[in-house]
Amino acid sequence: MKQTQTDAKPVVISLIALVFLWALAAHLGNDPSILPGPAEVWHIAMGETRSGDLPEHFFATLRRVVLAFALAMGLGCVIGGIMGLSPRVNRWLSSWLIVLLNIPALVVIVLCYLWIGLNETAAITAVALNKTAMVAVSVREGVQALDPKLRDMAQVFGLSRGAMLRHVILPQLWPYLAGAMRNGVAIIWKIVLVVEFLGRSNGIGFQIHLYFQLFETGYVLAYALSFVAFMLLVEFALIGALERRATAWRRQSLAA
Repeated sequence: MKQTQTDAKPVVISLIALVFLWALAAHLGNDPSILPGPAEVWHIAMGETRSGDLPEHFFATLRRVVLAFALAMGLGCVIGGIMGLSPRVNRWLSSWLIVLLNIPALVVIVLCYLWIGLNETAAITAVALNKTAMVAVSVREGVQALDPKLRDMAQVFGLSRGAMLRHVILPQLWPYLAGAMRNGVAIIWKIVLVVEFLGRSNGIGFQIHLYFQLFETGYVLAYALSFVAFMLLVEFALIGALERRATAWRRQSLAA
């Protein structure tokens, strides 16, 4: 608990400093139509929350992010795991991953809308396809980096497959999975905004498009920062907690 509080202190201070710099820049600019201050954006966000508009569009975006993230992580882990275990499969599929990694997200979104239609299936598929290759690369590298000595030791001690996965494989894979998850959440929600901007009738991206046309900077910031705040919460409360738990063995070994 003390370690967690120590880790959280610089994060809180740095975020407060960022808000202070924002307030200072808004004060020096003295033009709320260009850069409104934190207080003004906060009042807008509260007003949109009371009207029900912000929660409605927030949860529409969150649903797309969760579905696309789950699909991308699932497919990416399977593909990356197979490629990491089989050099032959890796040779055949490596060029496919390079192609997918270099196709612009906008092209994938437009093609999915053209092929599937302007619907939720196309939106989620487009976002998941943009991230699956990145997850597969991370997992492939993690599987290839597994220490065979630890696997052999687990077999000597007669660990079951479940115990080996939990105590030997996953702790070694976690840095790669955590990186894929962090990058995945950050990239996926940004791509979801583009998807909503181009072809959806709700979501934060749709609202940003609306207020962009109206030149309402404060509303654009209010909707964008609402999801950024949620992503910070996910990072430090969920992913960070999982990472601390998964790497506890490493800290204990270093302390010993």
